[in-house]
Amino acid sequence: MTRLLGISAAQVTPVNGDPQGSLAKLETVTEGIAASIEWVDLVCFPELFVTGLNQFVDGDSPKQLAEPVPGPLTERFSALARRVNRWLVPGSFFEREGEAIYNSSLVFAPDGEIVAHYRKLYPWEPQESTAAGDKGFCVWDMPGVGRLGLCICYDMWFPEVARSLAWLGAEVILHPSMTSTSDREVETAVARANAIFNQCFFVDVNIVGQFGGGRSQIIDPDGTVLQLAGEHESILTHLLDLDHVSRTRELGTLGLAPVWHSFQERPLEFPIYSQPASESPLLTKLKK
Repeated sequence: MTRLLGISAAQVTPVNGDPQGSLAKLETVTEGIAASIEWVDLVCFPELFVTGLNQFVDGDSPKQLAEPVPGPLTERFSALARRVNRWLVPGSFFEREGEAIYNSSLVFAPDGEIVAHYRKLYPWEPQESTAAGDKGFCVWDMPGVGRLGLCICYDMWFPEVARSLAWLGAEVILHPSMTSTSDREVETAVARANAIFNQCFFVDVNIVGQFGGGRSQIIDPDGTVLQLAGEHESILTHLLDLDHVSRTRELGTLGLAPVWHSFQERPLEFPIYSQPASESPLLTKLKK
């Protein structure tokens, strides 16, 4: 039986300087998708869509914008997921726990339950002042469909992150992003590489407008770009066949490169995973 996942990546513009306005827009967009495209199971938004923009517009800091989990913001997200009866990944937001502030993302089931809680492992330093995530890698199961993974923006640049998600069984990796810089062209290649190396679907959803360059994309396990948005607001939708992941991992990319079998049959110990950073010939040459 085919395992289909109807997904929607919402490449939309936040309401600048107005977190409540952005939250209302997220609700309106999600409700519109659910009402008009009945086969969509999961809706994903970009990084920091609701709480992450005032710091640039009005000088507010992440500390001023951060909220606890659970809290008022998560209650709104939970109610929205229940209302539309869909899986919801509302991008990310600034989370407060004690004195620490994280760039965090939650996954809500259709009944409103929080089923996954992720904190960005690699803040984009020094521009981002949030703490590095301490919850490890994020995967969760959608009953009857398959296993998904989640990472945020700059995390994608570290091959170990997506590889670890795949190692843990992720067949689809969701990647909320907020990128407006000139390396967006490079990022589209990095996203495709992550799909190819890990033989999984990779859903890269970026903000558009003042704080993002768009070009969101949905990539299949063979590295084919199924959907590619431009630099304007766009709602990407696609039916992902998760059996495609199983076939590609079993038979190889385009039927030619069964890398996971090779990994299984010829296990090697890689120095990068067995040595501390202080022993790396490369890292010891970098300025601190």
